[in-house]
Amino acid sequence: MNRIHITLCHSLCILVLVFSSKLAAVEPIRVVLEFTPDLDNGRRSFEICARCHLPEAWGNDDGTYPQIAGQHVNVLMKQLLDIRSGRRNNPSMQPFVQERTIGGYQDLGDVVAYISTLPMNPAHNRGPWPEGSAEYESGERLYRQHCSSCHGQSGEGNNELSYPRLQGQHYNYMKRQARLARDRLRRIEPVMASLFTTLTEQDFDQVLNYVSHLPVPVSDLAPDTAWRNPDFK
Repeated sequence: MNRIHITLCHSLCILVLVFSSKLAAVEPIRVVLEFTPDLDNGRRSFEICARCHLPEAWGNDDGTYPQIAGQHVNVLMKQLLDIRSGRRNNPSMQPFVQERTIGGYQDLGDVVAYISTLPMNPAHNRGPWPEGSAEYESGERLYRQHCSSCHGQSGEGNNELSYPRLQGQHYNYMKRQARLARDRLRRIEPVMASLFTTLTEQDFDQVLNYVSHLPVPVSDLAPDTAWRNPDFK
């Protein structure tokens, strides 16, 4: 397994004071830590997560919990650190990501590495408009215009830049998160926030519908929906 590069720029900041003749500016330094993951420890830590995300890490169709199986390690780590620090408001997750519950950065690195190895749900929740419909085609145009430069042409995301993998994510979960972001109940990156001044609610529904229909590479999928995580038999 490759080393995990963990960016803590929102959760662990070293502040440098840069003085000028009239004012002082505070600039955060980007801190990158490297851990070699211990998958056995990650499996043990995941027992806490499996209570909600399920042993397969597939989440559920109604959008309460996302599919996290197969997600990039940097994306998972960033979300856990954002929740731990309070940057992302998630009351149900907050107690479980604290050091007293799951452990330190090494433990977080272990559990996200384990999650990233799990095969994805071959039948995740998809939006209502199939390929060929006007809504699907509109969503595709919007995705190419606004989303693909960060999330990739196929929704594959970018581990190095911590851009989430969108392919295989539940439509209802993405739709719920978009509503939270629109209502300013979830903090998001400025580039994403700017989209809410550009796209309508209908636009978001259509683009997320398109994303939900993006194919996941067969090699990343479980063989069928009856697959169960053998680590939790």
